[in-house]
Amino acid sequence: MARPTMEDVAARAGVSRALVSLVMRDSPKVSEHRRRAVLAAAKDLGYQPHIMARSLASRTSNIVGVLVSDLRNAFFADVVEGMDAAAQELGFELILNTGRRSAARERAALESLLAFRPGGIILLSPVLPAAAIRQAAQQGPVVLVSRGSAVPEIDTVNDDGAAGAALAVDHLVALGHRRIVHLDGGAAFTSAARRRGYRAAMRRHGLEALVLPSEHTDSAGLAAVQQLRNLFSPRAFPTALVCGNDFNAVGAMSGLAEAGLRVPEDVSVVGYDNTSLAALRHISLTTIDQPRVRMGGLALAALAERLRDGRTGPVRHRVEPSLVVRSTTAART
Repeated sequence: MARPTMEDVAARAGVSRALVSLVMRDSPKVSEHRRRAVLAAAKDLGYQPHIMARSLASRTSNIVGVLVSDLRNAFFADVVEGMDAAAQELGFELILNTGRRSAARERAALESLLAFRPGGIILLSPVLPAAAIRQAAQQGPVVLVSRGSAVPEIDTVNDDGAAGAALAVDHLVALGHRRIVHLDGGAAFTSAARRRGYRAAMRRHGLEALVLPSEHTDSAGLAAVQQLRNLFSPRAFPTALVCGNDFNAVGAMSGLAEAGLRVPEDVSVVGYDNTSLAALRHISLTTIDQPRVRMGGLALAALAERLRDGRTGPVRHRVEPSLVVRSTTAART
């Protein structure tokens, strides 16, 4: 069956196609009687207005393009949940795409989103070059989540990564740990702040810092533990790991299990993000919580302020992390 058109709605309601178009754009120029007739006809026919066509006709767009860097990471799902709730409240539609943490793929995904002529774009922890992001901002408002920018046309939403990493170190030191290694997130934007916070906290406690390059993946966490086994004898092995994110921590826990090391009896492990993965009973990961849903809501609200309130100056939201203690950390005996 062919999809019903505006012409079909007009014929059913006994009005012109132009009047149907006005109703679908929620124009105040239509009488309430005719509006009800058009909407009733549209409901009877199962007609749904074409979002892009409606946006082009009104020269405005309620479409928000969202680029998710890694669909496997539950952190991004929670951020999108927050954006979706705000979008429903504010009358926006989300279109999602992913670049699989590849700059080339992200560039293609961003171009696809821009082809929809969205009102704005939200980029979740992109690995795109800054120049590509600035170029996108020339076409409309851009909000970055988990990445910084000094460009006035770009808004940002981040957590205080240095404070979060320090919370992890302070927790472990309070449990009696001294040999604490940080498995970092590699080139990810958030990694620099977390490295800085870890190092500063270790200095504050008079401890030697060791940052082992890694990535925000489970496979990288597994590989990092294998590398640690090559670096340290069993007697000198680290007693605690501060991991770049929850994904990395789960991989590290798998590597520790393969080495015959128990968590937390032999090695305590702290993640970062407090994703749904961390809360699973068989994982029960101690981690640093980012208010992920709130971050998504802040990102969507920032975009709405640009589009509807005319704000031109940048906003730089920075939310505070918190420690969530579960079963993967214990006192050093």
